[in-house]
Amino acid sequence: MTAPRAEAIARTLAERIVDGEIAPGERLPSEGRLVEEFGASRSVIREALQRLQSRGLVRTRVGSGSYALTPPAPVAGDDWLAARSETERAELHAFRLAIETEAAALAARRASDGDLAAVEAAAAALEDAADPAESVEADFAFHRAVAAASGNRYLLASLERVGARAIVVTHARIDPAQHDGVDAAAALAEHRSVADAIRSGDPLGAAAAMRAHLTASASRRRG
Repeated sequence: MTAPRAEAIARTLAERIVDGEIAPGERLPSEGRLVEEFGASRSVIREALQRLQSRGLVRTRVGSGSYALTPPAPVAGDDWLAARSETERAELHAFRLAIETEAAALAARRASDGDLAAVEAAAAALEDAADPAESVEADFAFHRAVAAASGNRYLLASLERVGARAIVVTHARIDPAQHDGVDAAAALAEHRSVADAIRSGDPLGAAAAMRAHLTASASRRRG
């Protein structure tokens, strides 16, 4: 669980740097403050900071802390820096439709017993998620499990390259005060439909369920 948690924290901090909330040259909060904010261990926070450093977003000075750098120009496929405009988000949505509907169909055809167990466990974890950050992490874990079950390493690598940014955007746009949990319940039902079709060995049904989920997710984001 360490790696997904560290990646989720790294993405949150990356967005703050890219958005200018943390300006170039500004010191990031101390490890202790980040531990308190995210409720994570120091080892997870350090891994998140290392990921930011490897992406050219921070420089760590021994004994001083980590400082934000000027974000590099976005590179196609680096969604943690891209998908910032509605046009880019629409392109990302189209990409996910192409990748993930095929992954779901292949998963229904090829998934091993272990793959099916992983998809089911991911769906259950999403249903049990207790807060927005955990929900985003569990949401991406489910999509990753489906891609892994496809048995196609390139589909999985493509999804991992996109990362959880699109899911973060979707969750961030949902206003619980207005929607009163309706969106969350609908999203859970959509994920369950994908998992059920894969377990039933129904490629067309799995692809259709994934397409319906991604389309509804994009609609909720725009709303």
